[in-house]
Amino acid sequence: MEQDSRKETRKRTLKAGRIVYDRLSRVFDCTIRNASDSGALLLVPSTTGIPSEFLLYMDSDHQRRPAEVIWRQDDRIGIRFTGPAESTV
Repeated sequence: MEQDSRKETRKRTLKAGRIVYDRLSRVFDCTIRNASDSGALLLVPSTTGIPSEFLLYMDSDHQRRPAEVIWRQDDRIGIRFTGPAESTV
């Protein structure tokens, strides 16, 4: 049985998000399925073309956070937040 190595428990969620990189010129829509203060699980149509570091915009929270990819599967990305949340309003 695989052990969960997360430092914090993630809360289930269903929020729209945007993966933004390359000085805001590249955007991928995503769905945030669970999140904590340290990371999140993102659902995407495909992981192809998504870089290892980006900004995650969480529109319903009016926030963005820098993030890095920890793991990838076909339509899922596990990320770790690498900086504090910033307001987008």
